[in-house]
This record gives sequence, C-alpha cells and structure tokens, in this order.
Amino acid sequence: MQRPALSICSDARRKTWTTRPGSRGSMPPESDLVLPSVLGHDFANQSACTKRHAKLFYRERTLNRFVASLLAILILGSVATAQDKPPTKAIFLLNWYVYSEHAPFFLGLERGYFSQEGIDLQIQEGRGSVPTVQAVAGGTADFGYADVASVIKAATQGAPVITTGVLLQKSPMALIGLTERNIRVPADMRGKTVATTPGDSLSLVWPLLLKKMGLKEDELTVVSGDPQTKLNAVINGRADLMLGYLMDQNLRIAKATGKPVTVIPFSDFGVNLVSSCVVVSQNMLTTNPDMARRFMKAATRAVEAAEKEPEAAVDALLKAYPKAGERQLLIDGLKLTLPLYHTDDTRDQPAFRVSPANFANSVTMLVEYAGVNKSAASRPQDFYTLQYLPK
Repeated sequence: MQRPALSICSDARRKTWTTRPGSRGSMPPESDLVLPSVLGHDFANQSACTKRHAKLFYRERTLNRFVASLLAILILGSVATAQDKPPTKAIFLLNWYVYSEHAPFFLGLERGYFSQEGIDLQIQEGRGSVPTVQAVAGGTADFGYADVASVIKAATQGAPVITTGVLLQKSPMALIGLTERNIRVPADMRGKTVATTPGDSLSLVWPLLLKKMGLKEDELTVVSGDPQTKLNAVINGRADLMLGYLMDQNLRIAKATGKPVTVIPFSDFGVNLVSSCVVVSQNMLTTNPDMARRFMKAATRAVEAAEKEPEAAVDALLKAYPKAGERQLLIDGLKLTLPLYHTDDTRDQPAFRVSPANFANSVTMLVEYAGVNKSAASRPQDFYTLQYLPK
C-alpha cells in the first residue's frame, strides 16, 4: 500500500529540533541543525521547504536581537544625555549671617546632595527674614530660609510667597542677658534696656511677646543695631537684654564674658510659633515645580545627615565660611538646634513635615497679637504646602 504524501512544510514546524553534541542554546546555528526522521524518511538533505523555514527563523531572531540592541543604545544614550545636562544654578538666601543653624545645608552642599538633584546651589548670607522673603518674592533669590512669621505676614500683604517645609517646629526665640542683671520674670524687665535688630523675625514677634507678658514697649528702653552691635551691647553692659536665638547668642555672650547667661525662651510665655522654614515664590511652583521638589529632597537628606553627624555639618560650614565662628561653639549651637526639628506630633516624620495643627496655631497667634490680617486665621493652608517633600 502506497503511503500518503506528506506536507513537509507544515509537519516540520511541529517537530523538535535536536542538536549535535557541543551545540549551545535552545536553537543551534543553522550549520548544526539535524532534522528528525519522519515515518522512516530522512529529510535532512531533501527538504528545501524546511531549510527555508529555518532561514526565516534565523532572520527573525537576528532582527529581534538588532532591535533590542538598538533600544538599549537609545536608552543608554538618553540617560547619558540627562546626566550630561548642566545643573540649574540656584541661589539659597539665608535668614542671617552664617551660624550653627545653617550647618545642615552646607553639609548637603559638600556631600553633593543638591548637585545630585541637578542643582548648582549657591548659599548666601542674609540680613534678616524680612529682606530674605522680599528677595524671594522679587525673584532675586530662588529659595529662602526665613522665619514663618515673616512669610505669613508678607503673604497676607500680597507677596507671592509660600513655605514648602518648616525645619524649626519649636521656637528658638528668647530674651538673653547676663545673669547678674537679675532678670528672670517680666516684671524684672520694666525700666531695662533691650537690644533689637530692625527687620529680623524677632522684631516681628516682639509685640506679641510684650502682650503675652503684659508689658508695654514704653515701659522699656529699646535700642537698635545690626546683629554684632546688638550682641556687643549686652557684652559691654549697654543693654540688659537682647532678642536672640537660644542656640547662638547666649553661647557667644558666655564665651566673650566668661559669665553665666540667662535665657528666657519666648515659649515660656506661650509664644511658641513655628520658626525657620524654606520659602519659595508661587511663580516657581507654577513654572518649575520639579525644581522645588528636588531642592526639598536634597535639603531633607542634608538635615537628616546633620542630625546623625553634627560635627561633620559644622566642619562643612566652616569650610565654606571659615570666619563663621569657633568650631566647638558652633557644634554646641547645632546640638541645641536639633531638638527644635520636631514636636511630639512629628517625632517620627521626616524633617520639614510640620503638623497642620501646629502651623494653624501659629497663624492664630500672629493674627491675635502681631497684626496679621484676620482672614489668615481661617486659611492657614494658604501659607504652606508639604507636597514637595520627599515621600
């Protein structure tokens, strides 16, 4: 009986390829192919159709490899192009002359946290929170480090500014003077001389403090000067007290005089406002929100690194500003600053993530005592945003 004719082309597609010993891979090179016998027939030399299918298979596999290689080259090329893109220059204007509180940002700069985010950052000294906020609002600084009270007051007056994170969530503000002046309670301040600096955040909150203490400004003598003049006034005895930060001027006065110093925190009188924050313009958040996001990511890394290594942060600061102060005093100041980064509500949160209740309470106090527009109390969310912080 004659066997039926076979369709080699269709049958060959259903067969399993085998390889000679030494062949590699699930599909051998064409020269190594051995076609199986089908119903006793050897088609290795007589099946042109099967060979044609094998050649088509190899062409398809070669094309797939070529496409994969081309995609890899394109992806690597785009990554290289992104890496080669020059970083964006940005100015970060501080609230004051460089001191211990600013050390984390210099640590982030030295370790490349900002450059890794594509930001060529220049940190500049400031001359008070109010001028810093004005510079950000006017576009002469990309980012600012200022007191929240200054940001809120400027925003209620029409300045297009907002904070993207609060670093000092407890107030560092204090009355500072030599202990020998015997000033410990508000009543002791009547008739005394207090040194202030116009335009700084402490001067903005000063009326609030007086109201909380039940004092009027005309019951004291107020003298004004720049930060060093204010400090010298206390050191030289021309002023009994000064408005300052409890992790800075108190250490300098003690160092200069060798005498004990009394620190009276504003928080002792219920003035515990959220304090230093990063401020940006609303225009940046509209035109370049990714810039704000990358800056806050780098700044958060810098603060968290400084919490673990305060000495390294101070060393980075002194490398940039060798005349910023004595190393040990700066380290002591930074260590006094670290507890101000969090409240009980934010203890387990990353840096800058202020609690809504804490922020709202600060706005309420500013409205009640510091002359901030009353409408601000009902819309604290208008003055800060946390959406640019790292998750």
